[in-house]
Amino acid sequence: MANHKATKKDVRQAAKRRERNKYYGKTTRNAIRDLKVLKTNGEASKEFPDVASMIDKLAKRGIIHKNKAANLKSKLAKKINTLAK
Repeated sequence: MANHKATKKDVRQAAKRRERNKYYGKTTRNAIRDLKVLKTNGEASKEFPDVASMIDKLAKRGIIHKNKAANLKSKLAKKINTLAK
């Protein structure tokens, strides 16, 4: 454990951020999973903007890489478009 006051504070802040980032990541993964389960195009296309927004926020916060965010959104969009056919 650190001995300096500022370093102790950094440890506390990092732990708080880590918990928050885990929560955001898990919530987004659950939303992606729920979107993949949907079978009708209408429901999926309604949910997609919200999930895409969540993914973008993760990329903006640095929780996931921006290219991973783009790949996730692309795969989800492709899946939703196949439901339309």
